[in-house]
Amino acid sequence: MERNTKQRDAIRTVFEKSDRPLSPQEIHERADRAAPGLSLATVYRAVKGMLEDGSIVTVELPGQPPRYEPAGLDHHHHFQCRSCGKVFDIEGCPGRLDGLAPEGFVVESHEITLSGLCAGCAGG
Repeated sequence: MERNTKQRDAIRTVFEKSDRPLSPQEIHERADRAAPGLSLATVYRAVKGMLEDGSIVTVELPGQPPRYEPAGLDHHHHFQCRSCGKVFDIEGCPGRLDGLAPEGFVVESHEITLSGLCAGCAGG
């Protein structure tokens, strides 16, 4: 069983307050404010434990290292800024995409990632 420490509590709080998927480096930057001296290795260990206990899930984007977000969110998709690299949640889904698959194929799931410039990078 994982020990609760100030550092792990800080990491959990980061996920509770975040509105988008985070990289380990982003988790580290945010959690280090509440638990100065936090190591990146501790972030990776905490993320591993949180994945194992099911409190967070991995967000996979093609060609990118994984990011993480709280488990239990409604089905949604993501937007990745091509300038700053941040990933944002897009609420909702366009619906079933079975009609896009070739005849005879069975769609079991889908992920949609939009890319472009976030509001901060676009100057908006």
